[in-house]
Amino acid sequence: MEESRLCQWTVIRSVLAILQWWGFNVTVIIMNKWIFQKMDFKFPLTVSSIHFICSAIGAYTVIKVLKLKPLIVVDPEDRWRRIFPMSFVFCINIVLGNVSLRYIPVSFMQTIKSFTPATTVILQWLVWSKHFDLRIWASLIPIVGGILLTSITELSFNTFGFCAALFGCLATSTKTILAESLLHGYKFDSINTVYYMAPFATMILALPALLLEGSGVVAWLQTDPPLLSSFFIIFGSGVLAFCLNFSIFYVIHSTTAVTFNVAGNLKVAVAVTCSWLIFRNPISMMNAVGCAITLVGCTFYGYVRHMLSQQTPGTPRTPRTPRKSMEFVPLVNDKLEDKV
Repeated sequence: MEESRLCQWTVIRSVLAILQWWGFNVTVIIMNKWIFQKMDFKFPLTVSSIHFICSAIGAYTVIKVLKLKPLIVVDPEDRWRRIFPMSFVFCINIVLGNVSLRYIPVSFMQTIKSFTPATTVILQWLVWSKHFDLRIWASLIPIVGGILLTSITELSFNTFGFCAALFGCLATSTKTILAESLLHGYKFDSINTVYYMAPFATMILALPALLLEGSGVVAWLQTDPPLLSSFFIIFGSGVLAFCLNFSIFYVIHSTTAVTFNVAGNLKVAVAVTCSWLIFRNPISMMNAVGCAITLVGCTFYGYVRHMLSQQTPGTPRTPRTPRKSMEFVPLVNDKLEDKV
């Protein structure tokens, strides 16, 4: 009886964690799009800087003040030699995501973001000569095909926004590869990742944001917008962006890899639906079909990765990497590829 209740509670906790993750993720995306489109605050560097500042403060509060998570100590030398390069790529990833949101609809941006598994596999194959099971390559076919179909039939296609979203996928994949190669020995969770990376990202982005967008922000303020509500929305999106990272950590520890992968793809569908209901961007039938094909491919990719991870190491069909002089330990779990 107690086991049954415990199982029910585990399921309920997992469902609540996923719903919380969906809520934060979709809200952040919608708020960012609202900032760029409805508020006419077309300054993605400034928005990204505010997000990093809020995330740095939030991570410090969780670890140092509330002590909800133990701090993973990193040597000062390693912070600059290892974490700083990753922070630079992390910064580029967030900025490109916000830039793409300014120019293309949420539905198109989220579909392109689903291309990340493909770019990760391709980069690992090119950079490390890492070999993958044929089923991994097969799972990339619907992902690539769905994105091509979506791009061709996108009614609100914008070349700059498309390129920003696509290079954002490359930045996410590069961050994953750098994590494995630069941070062996440090097993970070999402909160410690934000704790170390957000301050570096703020430092990297603050000056370019000031030089490139400072005058534009001042001009926008002189148009007499509703400052109180605008302030609340812009900084509120930054606070929610940090909460999203915290919710990702909670979901990972409450669900399995397969559940996380499926929930992530369903989250894309929820974000696309919510954005269409709010912004009413035109979506053709073939565009919706392409998005669906991409999500099915991502789900199949996650399933194949999970099945291969259950095989005993050294079997012929297990992905293999040429051995190095030291073992590589990822900075974050493979399931953390969906961070905002």
